[in-house]
Amino acid sequence: MAVPARTCGASRPGPARTASPWPGRGPRPCPGPWLPASGPARPLLLLLPPLLLLSLLAAPGASAYSFPQQHTMQHWARRLEQEIDGVMRIFGGVQQLREIYKDNRNLFEVQENEPQKLVEKVAGDIESLLDRKVQALKRLADAAENFQKAHRWQDNIKEEDIMYYDAKADAELDDPESEDMERGSKTSTLRLDFVEDPNFKNKVNYSYTAVQIPTDIYKGSTVILNELNWTEALENVFIENRRQDPTLLWQVFGSATGVTRYYPATPWRAPKKIDLYDVRRRPWYIQGASSPKDMVIIVDVSGSVSGLTLKLMKTSVCEMLDTLSDDDYVNVASFNEKAQPVSCFTHLVQANVRNKKVFKEAVQGMVAKGTTGYKAGFEYAFDQLQNSNITRANCNKMIMMFTDGGEDRVQDVFEKYNWPNRTVRVFTFSVGQHNYDVTPLQWMACTNKGYYFEIPSIGAIRINTQEYLDVLGRPMVLAGKEAKQVQWTNVYEDALGLGLVVTGTLPVFNLTQDGPGEKKNQLILGVMGIDVALNDIKKLTPNYTLGANGYVFAIDLNGYVLLHPNLKPQTTNFREPVTLDFLDAELEDENKEEIRRSMIDGNKGHKQIRTLVKSLDERYIDEVIRNYTWVPIRSTNYSLGLVLPPYSTFYLQANLSDQILQVKYFEFLLPSSFESEGHVFIAPREYCKDLNASDNNTEFLKNFIELMEKVTPDSKQCNNFLLHNLILDTGITQQLVERVWRDQDLNTYSLLAVFAATDGGITRIFPNKAAEDWTENPEPFNASFYRRSLDNHGYIFKPPHQDALLRPLELENDTVGVLVSTAVELSLGGRTLRPAVVGVKLDLEAWAEKFKVLASNRTHQDQPQKCGPSSHCEMDCEVNNEDLLCVLIDDGGFLVLSNQNHQWDQVGRFFSDVDANLMLALYNNSFYTRKESYDYQAACAPQPPGNLGAAPRGVFVPTIADFLNLAWWTSAAAWSLFQQLLYGLIYHSWFQADPAEAEGSPETRESSCVMKQTQYYFGTVNASYNAIIDCGNCSRLFHAQRLTNTNLLFVVAEKPLCSQCEAGRLLQKETHCPADGPEQCDLVQRPRYRRGPHICFDYNATVSWGSGDLDFAPPCARPGRPVPCISPQEDTSDCGRGASFPPSLGVLVSLQLLLLLGLPPRPQLQVHTLAASRRL
Repeated sequence: MAVPARTCGASRPGPARTASPWPGRGPRPCPGPWLPASGPARPLLLLLPPLLLLSLLAAPGASAYSFPQQHTMQHWARRLEQEIDGVMRIFGGVQQLREIYKDNRNLFEVQENEPQKLVEKVAGDIESLLDRKVQALKRLADAAENFQKAHRWQDNIKEEDIMYYDAKADAELDDPESEDMERGSKTSTLRLDFVEDPNFKNKVNYSYTAVQIPTDIYKGSTVILNELNWTEALENVFIENRRQDPTLLWQVFGSATGVTRYYPATPWRAPKKIDLYDVRRRPWYIQGASSPKDMVIIVDVSGSVSGLTLKLMKTSVCEMLDTLSDDDYVNVASFNEKAQPVSCFTHLVQANVRNKKVFKEAVQGMVAKGTTGYKAGFEYAFDQLQNSNITRANCNKMIMMFTDGGEDRVQDVFEKYNWPNRTVRVFTFSVGQHNYDVTPLQWMACTNKGYYFEIPSIGAIRINTQEYLDVLGRPMVLAGKEAKQVQWTNVYEDALGLGLVVTGTLPVFNLTQDGPGEKKNQLILGVMGIDVALNDIKKLTPNYTLGANGYVFAIDLNGYVLLHPNLKPQTTNFREPVTLDFLDAELEDENKEEIRRSMIDGNKGHKQIRTLVKSLDERYIDEVIRNYTWVPIRSTNYSLGLVLPPYSTFYLQANLSDQILQVKYFEFLLPSSFESEGHVFIAPREYCKDLNASDNNTEFLKNFIELMEKVTPDSKQCNNFLLHNLILDTGITQQLVERVWRDQDLNTYSLLAVFAATDGGITRIFPNKAAEDWTENPEPFNASFYRRSLDNHGYIFKPPHQDALLRPLELENDTVGVLVSTAVELSLGGRTLRPAVVGVKLDLEAWAEKFKVLASNRTHQDQPQKCGPSSHCEMDCEVNNEDLLCVLIDDGGFLVLSNQNHQWDQVGRFFSDVDANLMLALYNNSFYTRKESYDYQAACAPQPPGNLGAAPRGVFVPTIADFLNLAWWTSAAAWSLFQQLLYGLIYHSWFQADPAEAEGSPETRESSCVMKQTQYYFGTVNASYNAIIDCGNCSRLFHAQRLTNTNLLFVVAEKPLCSQCEAGRLLQKETHCPADGPEQCDLVQRPRYRRGPHICFDYNATVSWGSGDLDFAPPCARPGRPVPCISPQEDTSDCGRGASFPPSLGVLVSLQLLLLLGLPPRPQLQVHTLAASRRL
């Protein structure tokens, strides 16, 4: 740090410095701070021709020391390279381990991974697994349709007539405010006993099904009781399915009325507050109940929309967005005299989680003003749907209009854009309590194959924003067997705790008729679903034969991964699917884009590519070669891929038929042998079915030894491949101890430990006491040093991990070390493989001293070279450490060693946190390249809610002018406000519970977010460079050179004199993205390739109009019109008509009071509208 009174170029205590070789660089005050991002030039760094620079560095001056010349520093680099190589040759034991493998060649075989055969076999196994679930699904769907068809509707059915297990009963009995406790339960709820089942990660009962009914649906209604009555028969089909396939997990029927019946029975996972679960909003139900959708939502924001009504509209739009999946496309616009998009999206965009979040935030900014202009809104919507130059679902097309009412029917717009085929459905929503005539809204919906809904208050939003799915189901019902196709979902979080799953879905149709010879019912009864846990699919993939860096992955038609080692969501929200794109799971490049497209198209392929991979600890980037092989999984929308490094083409398979040898090697796993043979960590793998897992490796080893005393490695309950390889590697690493490590004195070379790790799962640390400070993962395949060593040639240094925000390392008892590792490459009969990694752990303090000596002018192990007053000497890293900075930095930009004692506790930190100016210069000179990416699976602490006002959330606050206006008191807004305020007094939680809080649990603690990650890796420069960092009057000379056969950069630089060189700083740590990653508005302009489902049931051109529907029929259906009508099929007569009248003040007051007084303490909504028409 600069001293205020000093000037640039002024001398400092210690050895004298050479005079400045630059003309005109006299001592003067340092200029202002230098900001590297400003000004026309990117770096203010001057690269000099080598001869000129050398002449300047060697220029005579008044000082005794000069900056070391390039050949001197190259000499130091060679000494460092030789020292590292010598230590690794003596203690690493690479050559000796190769000889040990060859000496034991009779104990193992070399097997080959054939990518095409492997990937086809795994794809076939997955297809067989899913096909068994498909057969079970078809049995369930057929049975459900027959049961419902045979069921006789009962108008007088009562709650006490139905016996079933209410999954929420136990939680409600514990809740004194629950519905049953308040009303006095009349239902005959079964009380069941449960047993723990690890497959379900839950307690279950295999003799019964369980029923879950949403909180906002009255379970005593006639529709619900009849639904419970006929679905009871599904219980026997569920049980029979499990008998035929014991691996079945949850079997679920989600009814269009909201009832969920699932098997086996288990208590519902009750959240801490309000349970808002509704099966009709689950990703799997939405996908199974309708084909993909192109939806345009238009919202009336004219001045007539009161504060409360506008709030209801905003909430309704958000709820509507939640009914869309990634197969759908959507846009949202507001309109008054003109229409405009609410967000930056100017066309239909994919309804993925991030895009929907943009819409939801933008909707909150809508402001009511102007006059209503339906024409502007509908013309905008039709233009959006007719835009064929963008990616879209290209299936169901619909317009959802939210308004408080109006007189215009805009018939001319429909005639221009939609008639006579009416390929776009129109759904209208009358929002709020008002006295407008709703006939025009009904007419719009009925004449355009849609539906009219009313949302008078907040309680009606969830029901009425999802009922449109029943209308979209009509074409599926009419298509019959053609529409009975199983679809597989995206990955999502199971609501009952199973973890990540995919679900096979099959729609269930209503096969009843209104009477003999009458028209067929056109309603979907619901969706049948069967879950498949991702872990069950992973079990079908090769576990350990692919090596540490080989893996299997699978993607769907959206490019989202179903399987991938990087699919690790930190927090899950069961309301949203887990959508991680393949190009976000890996580091994106053109080759991977091509592979992704080919997989989505259902093609086979193979390609070897050079690509970038991120290290397991996400600190490093490696450039590697990978072989990609892929095939489609037939009968599904998935495609399977296999990734193999070239060195994983072959692997070892132990052949320990000699039981005496098995026992001999096994003894080296016993803790009693650790003192002489070194400590052994074994990978926590599933060696045997009865092996108890443990996160503590010592305990796991104990459990393993106890089990091996009861069974043999050849036991049928054990994985013989894993066990034999583990025991073989135990013996091979012990021989390394015997031949190399035991007779060496580690202290002579300042080593804390030596180690070896193998594909078989053994990590041996010598000596035994060094295991106390071993922090690497006991599973080699999950250890960053192991995987990076396999991917890189030479010696890989790994300093201890440090964060700039944490306290520095504590150098006590010489326990802090730096790992140096390298892969052991075998060549057996022309087949090359890397079955192990060996290395040493350097004593940090001792090697820092050694580093100073190696980078000095010493010629022998004597005292440092002194420079007399009359002689000229070059500075070195030992004598001149007050003026000269010497460091070793690894390929990720992290400090490994330094000649500055005060920097020893900063080893492992990103070098920009140590010397920002020098790190920036290295980056600007292409010694390092930066790679930025986004982590879409991160978890962040919830942001505290802002306190923007004193009014309860969601309540319209009238002005004084409103109170003085008699018309306001007679308007719907006043009475709607009156109702909401009374609700708020009685049901205070309505204004307090967030959806996340209501749904419960993890989201209240942390939520998913996007984190920006920045990694650095070696650039194209592979030579020795001398350069000058020009900071105005304060230049710094520096030299940088890569050390051969390592991942280290050797840097020698003048220590900075002036503070202005400290301004520029590169960031490496992960940072939160407030905007959820890259700008969504830009990303939607270049959407990634995807394909929708192969089937589409959107609209039927033939429509039936009943005799009482002529007022709402299009011109072709009216008497006297010459336009012919098409033969009837789809029945759109049920389109949501209802009476409307302008209420008087007295009637409105009476109705409001009766409504409030008649409500139970917790409002329950009756199943209505379309659900009511399900009765026979």
